[in-house]
Amino acid sequence: MRTISLAHFSVSCIRRYSTTASHVRSNLPGPTPTKENLSLKESERDALFRKRKTEWKRRQRGETFLDHLIVHVRAGRGGDGCVAFHREKFKPHGPPSGGNGGRGGDVYILPDQHLTTLSSVPSRVRGSAGGNGMGTWQHGRAGEPVILRVPLGTVVRELPRDDPRRMPDEWEADEKTYAELDKDERRQHWRERRWMHYPTYEDDNTARSAFKQAEWDIWRAECEMRATRRRRDASSPLFLDLDRLPPSAPGAMRSIDAPLGTPRVRQCGTLIASGGAPGYGNPHFQSSSTNPSPKFATRGYEGERVTLELELKLLADVGLVGAPNAGKSTLLRALTGGRARSTVAGYAFTTLNPVVGVVRVAEDGWSLVGAAGEDGGAVYDETIVERERERELMEGGAYANAPTRNQRSREWDMQKHTETFRFTIADNPGLIEDASENVGLGHSFLRSMERSLALVYVVDLSGPEPWDDLWMLREELEKYKDGMSRRARMVIANKADLLASDGDPEEVQLARAKLARLEEFVKDKMGCDGRMLDVVPTSGKYSQNLRSVVQKLRTYVEEARLTSQTTTISNILQS
Repeated sequence: MRTISLAHFSVSCIRRYSTTASHVRSNLPGPTPTKENLSLKESERDALFRKRKTEWKRRQRGETFLDHLIVHVRAGRGGDGCVAFHREKFKPHGPPSGGNGGRGGDVYILPDQHLTTLSSVPSRVRGSAGGNGMGTWQHGRAGEPVILRVPLGTVVRELPRDDPRRMPDEWEADEKTYAELDKDERRQHWRERRWMHYPTYEDDNTARSAFKQAEWDIWRAECEMRATRRRRDASSPLFLDLDRLPPSAPGAMRSIDAPLGTPRVRQCGTLIASGGAPGYGNPHFQSSSTNPSPKFATRGYEGERVTLELELKLLADVGLVGAPNAGKSTLLRALTGGRARSTVAGYAFTTLNPVVGVVRVAEDGWSLVGAAGEDGGAVYDETIVERERERELMEGGAYANAPTRNQRSREWDMQKHTETFRFTIADNPGLIEDASENVGLGHSFLRSMERSLALVYVVDLSGPEPWDDLWMLREELEKYKDGMSRRARMVIANKADLLASDGDPEEVQLARAKLARLEEFVKDKMGCDGRMLDVVPTSGKYSQNLRSVVQKLRTYVEEARLTSQTTTISNILQS
């Protein structure tokens, strides 16, 4: 067996450590620190500051929706090994019996269909530590896995090393502790962090050749673990698209005839941070010839540390796309019978966060919670006006014997209507010009539309030139993501009640001419893949012409779901 002196070990380790660190730093991705790069970093820092301010604005007025989050994940630390010797009657000097430590707890990420926002996801996640080894060959208990639950549709990215939001990994944090230490101090500090000694035997252990050899082997193993982590970060950083639920774990569904005590295997999700390696007990270093009675053991290692960027993209069947103040929130309330809690006001950017509602379709094509089966049967005014009206009615006692909304809906259901289909529809914040370049919270708003099965343009028909707004919306979708505008299926000309509201024949003729020009524009310039977009004039405020909208939306969703299922099945068969 090869033996080396302690001085040779220290010099070799420090030289190799310095060479490895400098080599890794020289090969780190990113430009050299020039003036241009420094200014680039300042611009990136300013962009991050503006993004953080944007998120703060979107959480005002009691809003809890959150679609972007930075999460610092730290897996559990491995348990320490134990230095012990077996003792029993008539055997005062038994063999080494220290157990190994337990492995640190892993951290997994799992999509949950019951979550709709990232506000419930913690920004710091830490795994449970492994148990320490004990005497009589008792190994430590492994740390319990931690499952990070996120909403369905979350995109997970691991931040690169040059990102200022990233926290140091376990090896970078270890390097910082040696930064201002000299050679002897580094060696002593490393020994304190890595080794455990039998009481009063530390000096005797460090002088033995068996300990020096074990010390060298542990150091080489650490160098290999550090290099493996660097290679993994450079070649395959973590990226997950959690757009569907994972399959059930094998054995998760137990038979009813299974014996008592049969373990149930649960679905943990995808591993994002591995727990730290455990420390070795003193039997690991036993050798009959050179070290029959080892009096030292190793400590456990820190778990992996990663910084993740979570980005939520809503999974709604239909997404409403429109300019600010086009009436999308009012339209959503009309389609859902007022159940969607979207704010309606007469100024732009009333909606800063997407709102998802559920449309239940009856046999005759009406929404079950819509206008009670009558075209124009409900009026949806501005939120502040409705609240004031409800307050006056409440104080006047008008609601004392009035049936509730659920009772009215139940009476209407009992007549002849039953639910035959349902789909979700999202009211997305308004888009302005250059939204694809993140102007006016553009990226945050476009992100919520990216996963919708079908998109619906909403334009203000009372505006001077609604076709210009329609073309701007299409261009912004294409600039943000190629082919995104191909999912558009309908153009809703909202606020049609504002045209010719006084019944003047000339105003009515102008309104019809404007609608005809909009239809002609859609026919000439908005077609895609040989499919023409439907143009439907509506009034979300007075619930007019919504039956046609609901029927067409149902057709779009059924076609999109069938196409999605066919694509999924073909991908499974190919794999």
